[in-house]
Amino acid sequence: MYLVYERAPYKIYTDPKKADAAAIHRYLSQDSYWAQNVPVETVVKSLQNSLCFSLYAAEKQIGLARVITDKATFAYLCDVYIMEDFRGNGLSKWLLECVQNHPDLQHLRRFMLATKDVHGLYEQFGFKLSEAGRLMEIVNREVYL
Repeated sequence: MYLVYERAPYKIYTDPKKADAAAIHRYLSQDSYWAQNVPVETVVKSLQNSLCFSLYAAEKQIGLARVITDKATFAYLCDVYIMEDFRGNGLSKWLLECVQNHPDLQHLRRFMLATKDVHGLYEQFGFKLSEAGRLMEIVNREVYL
């Protein structure tokens, strides 16, 4: 079952078919700091295999939050954005409220994200900097070059 959240004139859709892959690719590949030059095929595949929250103003996708999850113990929040022209309207908070309240994301042992900015926004939703020395990762920052 896919949910639709509405706060006129905006809507958030969780149906992956509502995710505008072209618009999302354009933002991620050109305007984000974390996915510069990401191939459109990678964006499409990521959307198909995630829980997506597509934010719309009328018929235009203006934001996204994507969650990679097993829906039982773990979730990773990523690709969160609001297009610049729509910032300052409380949409990022509303988007994160919808993510946190989604039925498939309740009672998780760990909910993670990685960001170099807007820590204050995520802290409002209970996110904290991780325990130093416990998390490990493999990072390939040049994968899209």
